[in-house]
Amino acid sequence: MEIVKKYKNYTVVLFYTVITVLVAAGCNTDDLELSDPNGANPETFLESETQVISAVNAIYANLQTQGLWGRHMFFMMDNLSHENSGNPQLEADKQQYLAFSFDASHGAIRAYWESCFRGINKANYIISNEQKIQDILGMSQEAKNKSIGEARFLRAYYYFLLVTRYGDVPMITDVIVEDQEGFPRTSLDQIYDEVIIPDLEYAAANLYSNFSERHEWGRATYESAYALLGKVHLYREDYGLARDAFSEIINDFSLSENFADNFLEETEHNEESIFEIEYDESLGAGNLWDSDVTGAGQNEATLRGQEYGWNDWFNVYPSDDLLEEYEDGDPRYTASFYFNGDSFNNGEGVVNIPLERKAAWKKYQNYYKRANENINSSINFRVIRYADVLLMMAEAENALGNSDAAIDYLNQVRDRVDMPNYGTPEMDALYPVSTPGEVFAAIVHERKVELAGEQVRFPDLVRWGMGGQIPNFVVGKNEVFPIPLAEIAANNSISQADQNNGY
Repeated sequence: MEIVKKYKNYTVVLFYTVITVLVAAGCNTDDLELSDPNGANPETFLESETQVISAVNAIYANLQTQGLWGRHMFFMMDNLSHENSGNPQLEADKQQYLAFSFDASHGAIRAYWESCFRGINKANYIISNEQKIQDILGMSQEAKNKSIGEARFLRAYYYFLLVTRYGDVPMITDVIVEDQEGFPRTSLDQIYDEVIIPDLEYAAANLYSNFSERHEWGRATYESAYALLGKVHLYREDYGLARDAFSEIINDFSLSENFADNFLEETEHNEESIFEIEYDESLGAGNLWDSDVTGAGQNEATLRGQEYGWNDWFNVYPSDDLLEEYEDGDPRYTASFYFNGDSFNNGEGVVNIPLERKAAWKKYQNYYKRANENINSSINFRVIRYADVLLMMAEAENALGNSDAAIDYLNQVRDRVDMPNYGTPEMDALYPVSTPGEVFAAIVHERKVELAGEQVRFPDLVRWGMGGQIPNFVVGKNEVFPIPLAEIAANNSISQADQNNGY
């Protein structure tokens, strides 16, 4: 299978009047080469399979921006959930997540919004030109449908990121054009029903499988579409539909024997991986600081290693609340965090954590193979992995009254790390599972320790109505972000009167 780790070939700029096109000259197993035809006209683009691939690749690029996984996504979610605590040098905008003191002028909240909508606009370019793609000679019908399916998966994903963080947002399903009126906020239920769910259903019906020889790593697949569809239904508390979606893939994957393999560069796309955000610093990161939203240029690295690294910037460290959640002897504790006296850098160094901190992050760090992080990290983010699906399936089954099935899924996750099973006397002393409420408490615990630092805890707490457990969280306000001031200023269909409560 080809490994494709670059999606920088095409840029559609949201809220600008010109669509700029960077066309791929070709494709090999390492990269999709860039060339600049000096501003190709989007009206005459999409005339070949190569151009279609280029345009689809660019939709992925916005996942790699600083507004999302390049930098701000991990700070946002890990700080909002208080899985992180901040060291004194942590920048003020990131301290604001811990304090829940951000407002509508917050730069990263604006970058998250704009990164998603730019990705949506790129996806809309493909989707709205479906007939043009269908008319291309020499491109197989499967390839055409797959390209459209990728665009629809990504549009659904960007909208899912938006509605779970802002609530009602503009529903835009065509390309922004010059002098177009602004778009009002649309109810999140309408966006789910008219965009997110239909897009994922189309994607599931038309994408290649993770296990197909035609599949290229890093691209959306049949399995990632069903996994995200199940997650969407779970978030909406449509538990039967969530179970149906997860059932399409539940036995297709297995858990990696080594838990830590999910967070290393050399073991990306393993048997547990369903969808990853791709990074490869060897492909270039020269445009890392040029924009936090466009996805244009070379941004093939994330700052996660440097920002969290105990031997480098060390802006944050794992909170005591998170560390205290782990049971004695849980291997995930030592696989997720460094402690003083641990070895690193291929066994050549000994960890000495600054500022007398108890622990430092080990997940997604490069210290296992080098003494220092640099500003670029190539480690992919495992956005959807099989352990998460098993735990979501447990949640759906428990909500449907099938607690025994839920416990079985929980125990599959624990078996991987040789931890005692729920329902045994040893676990009954900690987390009994004799009622659905007790099973739910076990699910909450298991998700916290299995998925720590993977940007899922804060959305979990919000959707469970448990945000009030987070320090500084204001119930009735902090479930969502403010609509960015930049959007209110630029969009004549949204005013301050439309702002989210409390902002």
